[in-house]
Amino acid sequence: MDIRFGASVPEFLDYITGLGLDHVEFKREYLHGHPDAPDPERVRDLADDYGVSVTYHAPFRDWNLGSFNEASRRASVAQVKRTIDYAATAGAGAVVVHGGSVPRRYPEWVRSTAHENALQSLAECAEYAQLVGVPLCLENQPESDAKRRYTTTPGDLAAVLEEVDVTPKYFGVTLDVGHAKVNGHDWRAFVDRFGDRIRVCHLHDNDGTADEHEPLVDHGSVREAVPADYFVFETKSLPDIARSVGAEPTAPETRLVSDA
Repeated sequence: MDIRFGASVPEFLDYITGLGLDHVEFKREYLHGHPDAPDPERVRDLADDYGVSVTYHAPFRDWNLGSFNEASRRASVAQVKRTIDYAATAGAGAVVVHGGSVPRRYPEWVRSTAHENALQSLAECAEYAQLVGVPLCLENQPESDAKRRYTTTPGDLAAVLEEVDVTPKYFGVTLDVGHAKVNGHDWRAFVDRFGDRIRVCHLHDNDGTADEHEPLVDHGSVREAVPADYFVFETKSLPDIARSVGAEPTAPETRLVSDA
């Protein structure tokens, strides 16, 4: 569920279960922004009612685990920990997290501090995930001309996982196949490198030049090869979810208007 979607959670669940889908990932931006967003207890009840599994996506707008501003870094860690708490209450199977970033234009000493801060933040969050009992899953991100991100290649992602010394059971991987493609990597390279550590898989497509989040219709081979527990169509609009499963690209009538 993306912040751009106007649907309430019951409307959304009616929609996706009607398409034959049985999982929902809640982006915290949606839960922050929608006027009828449910609390985690309500999410748990709705998931039970509709027979769907749940994952949460930690915030990734207006925050940064790798901030060189210590107050901002701590606030970002607190948001991830709060998401883990909510996920535990909702009965979610995992929390997806991004690994932080720093503007490339900044001096080397700033970039070095940001990198160390990102590792420290991820360690704190992963240790908390282990304490609470909900796996935290680090996502491979798309490259950016403006920002240095730490998980864009299989090698970089492996280096972060190695630095953060938390059992793989509670510090796993989210494989985003669209991000891998736009970075020029075959998603299979991530499967070969991380195997059963991949708990969540994001499914979307692009033309190799931009992170477009277009529907990935030919996803059968990915689902067969990726040993993830949860697969998520990460699209920009509700009709694109239907397109992803080869259905008529319609959207539910909602009480809010969505500018997809």
